[in-house]
Amino acid sequence: MTKTYTRTAISLHWLMALGLIGAFSLGVYMHELPLSPFKLKLYSWHKWTGVSLFMLVLVRLTWRLSHPAPPLPASMPAVLRVLAHATHVALYVLMLAIPLTGWLMSSAKGFQTVWFGVVPLPDLLSRNAELGDLLQSVHEVLNLSMAALVVAHIGAALKHHFIDRDDILRRMLPGNRSNSA
Repeated sequence: MTKTYTRTAISLHWLMALGLIGAFSLGVYMHELPLSPFKLKLYSWHKWTGVSLFMLVLVRLTWRLSHPAPPLPASMPAVLRVLAHATHVALYVLMLAIPLTGWLMSSAKGFQTVWFGVVPLPDLLSRNAELGDLLQSVHEVLNLSMAALVVAHIGAALKHHFIDRDDILRRMLPGNRSNSA
C-alpha cells in the first residue's frame, strides 16, 4: 500500500477545503445582513457553492473508495488511529449533510435552488415555514460542528508535523514529489 496520497486526492482535498472555508465565511457574513438585493445575491452564491461542493464531495468519495488513504503510522496509538478515522468519517458525513440540509431548508422556505442561476434543482420538500426554520437551525449546528472538526483536523495535522515529526501533513501537501497521479 502506498505511503502518500495521489495528486488527485490532494487536489480534491485542497479544493474542498477552500470551498468549505469560502461557503462557511459567506454564510456567516450574509446571515445577519438586512434583506436586500445584495443579500439575495449572496444567498444565491452560497447555494451555488453548496451544490458545487456537494458534487465535489461525491467525486472525492468515489476517488477515495477506489484509491484508499495511505495507512497511518504504526507508531500511532490505536486509540488515535480510531479517532482519526472517526473524524474523517464525520467530516465526509457533514460534507454531504450540510448542503442537503441547506437544499431542504431552501425548499421548505419556498426558495428554489437554481445552480449558477441556470439549472433549477427540484424542491425536495413542500413549503413549510416551521420545518424551514428547524432545518435552518440544523444547518447552522452542522456547520458549527464542521468548523470545530476542521479546527481539530488542522490541529492534529500541525501536531503530527511539529511535535510528532512524522509525514502525516507532508503527504497531503501539494508539490510533494512522492505523490503519484
